[in-house]
This record gives sequence, C-alpha cells and structure tokens, in this order.
Amino acid sequence: MKTKRKRLVGARHLITAVSAGFAVVAFASAPAFAAGANTGYFGSVAIEGYDTVAYFTDGKATKGSEEFAYDWLGASWHFATEEHRKLFSENPVSYAPQFGGICAEGLAFQEMTVNIEPEAWQIIDGKLYLTAGAHFVGDYGELLPDAEENWPAAQAELTN
Repeated sequence: MKTKRKRLVGARHLITAVSAGFAVVAFASAPAFAAGANTGYFGSVAIEGYDTVAYFTDGKATKGSEEFAYDWLGASWHFATEEHRKLFSENPVSYAPQFGGICAEGLAFQEMTVNIEPEAWQIIDGKLYLTAGAHFVGDYGELLPDAEENWPAAQAELTN
C-alpha cells in the first residue's frame, strides 16, 4: 500500500490563481477529464504552448504556435499545424489532458501541482496525462487508480 500525503500541496496557491481569473469549469460528464484548463500560476496558455494533439498523432511533445491558437475553457491552446487545431476544435475533450492538466503523478499522492513539464507525459487508454517531473516514475498506469480516487477531492477544493 502506498503512503499518501495528508494535504493537497499547493492547493491554496492554485485557488488564489483561480480566483485571480484562471478558468476552472466542472465537467460532470467527464470527471477524470478536468476542472478546466490548467495554465500554471501565470498566463493563459494551456500546456505551456505545447500542441496537445501532437502527443496523440506524432507521439511526442511538440511546441505549438500562436498562429494556430484555439480558445477553449478560458485558455489559449497552441498547435503546430492548422490540421491539429481543427482536430482539437472538433473534439477538444478527446485531446485535452486529464485532470485539467494538473500533474497526474502528484495527484496520485494527494498533491496538486499546477506547473507541469510538457515533455513528461503518457497516453494511457487513449487519454493524455501530464506530470510536473522530468518524467513519470515508472509506468503511470500503476498510479492511475490512486489519482482517479483523489481527483474528486482535488476538484472540489479547486471549485470551492
């Protein structure tokens, strides 16, 4: 059994950022998806400007461009190509990172880390997960059940 930390680290900072104007929108139909679009503590660009579609289509982290931007959930999403922007605009929930882009690995340990490392990611069962570390520790699939279990409490803390 994994040892879980007792408090959500950084939650107060995130709540401050959210109250300063960062969008957090609850999605009852996709509870593992998101409370919204994480843009870190500052700014309004999702995934630090990385192309979320490229994780799926190209199998790598690719920096997007403002030229191919799309606004969704109060954030600007950047894409490397017009085709990627179009794919995202047609079905953003299928390409957006789970847990609103909050560090999925930290969430497994009841931590809420807002600033992520876009080059540290995994796709599991067709869903994108990001982390704040340089890489996921081992196979994130083993931590996924804990993250999903902790998500409702984190989401409630974000939306209160």
